[in-house]
Amino acid sequence: MKRSRVRLGDLAVGFVDSLAAAMRSLGQDPRPLLLSYGLDPARLAEPRARLSIPRYMRLGHSAIQQTAEPGIGLLMGRCSRLSQVGLAGVTAAQAPTVREAARTLIRFEPLYAANYRGQSSLHEDAQGAWLRFYSISPYNDYNRFVIDSVLASWAQQLSKLAQQPLPVEKVQIEFPAPGYAAQYSELFACPVEFACAHNQLRLNQHSLNMRNPEHCPSTWKHLLEICEGELEQLTRTRSLRERITQLLGPLLHGREPDLSEVAARLQLPSWTLRRKLAEEGTQFRTILNDTRRDLAMAYIRDTELAFGEIAYLLGFASAEAFQRAFKRWNQQTPGEYRREQRRAL
Repeated sequence: MKRSRVRLGDLAVGFVDSLAAAMRSLGQDPRPLLLSYGLDPARLAEPRARLSIPRYMRLGHSAIQQTAEPGIGLLMGRCSRLSQVGLAGVTAAQAPTVREAARTLIRFEPLYAANYRGQSSLHEDAQGAWLRFYSISPYNDYNRFVIDSVLASWAQQLSKLAQQPLPVEKVQIEFPAPGYAAQYSELFACPVEFACAHNQLRLNQHSLNMRNPEHCPSTWKHLLEICEGELEQLTRTRSLRERITQLLGPLLHGREPDLSEVAARLQLPSWTLRRKLAEEGTQFRTILNDTRRDLAMAYIRDTELAFGEIAYLLGFASAEAFQRAFKRWNQQTPGEYRREQRRAL
């Protein structure tokens, strides 16, 4: 059986620091839990060390169970520091304003976090900006804390940069209001809306223009150069096939993208894309099927998602269509594959 080549994503181990701090604030010792996940002090001190997204979600879920605090993600945000996101965070800490710090965190997100489902974005307009975190729906007990921690971290980290409270105009959350919903208003001190189209927080121009008292222009420029070099090295791809594979993840949700849509994303005419793929000895349909297969194996192996949810994430019309395709790819059903992987753990 061909092994999956696609990973669901990973992030810098520095994110674990805020989880540990949140557990300590609740009177819990995080060390036994971290050790059970192979996160000893040596591992946490490794430069460029990463933790897979599925493992991070299981770690967070375990922390919620141990502390009996479903809102632990909000506490993580409150305990977060820019340095925990590595080089990008250290660079953002030298930005002249909150606006430039937000731009830095978004632009260089691949240096500290990568998710096949998408990436964060900054949407600026004349009145302010939305800092948006990509969807990781369907939501469950393993991933709500991720949304909470990211939005709360942005608010906390940018406040620390400005060395004063950062006024947030509004927070919007994709999932319905959880049982701990009151904690959001307490933390953000602004209107919080649930069951929205995006996970995002809103900053007005006053907040974005707040100055950073610690800004040093020469250090800021130097760090930006280093980040740009790291990003260029990280995102350099070897083939057109790899670029298409990277594009497909966010496009698959609930539907099947076609060649013309991917060509438009690559800023190529459809016929040119078809020709270039032929020169590489492949076709768009082959890449699409291979990507779906590899993602299916990763979702089944590394997450607790139901097969119907996986079918939606891979753009299948129904769970039955997904089950048939998976058996054609792997000569076994999704259920058989999941049981086999669980026994191997």
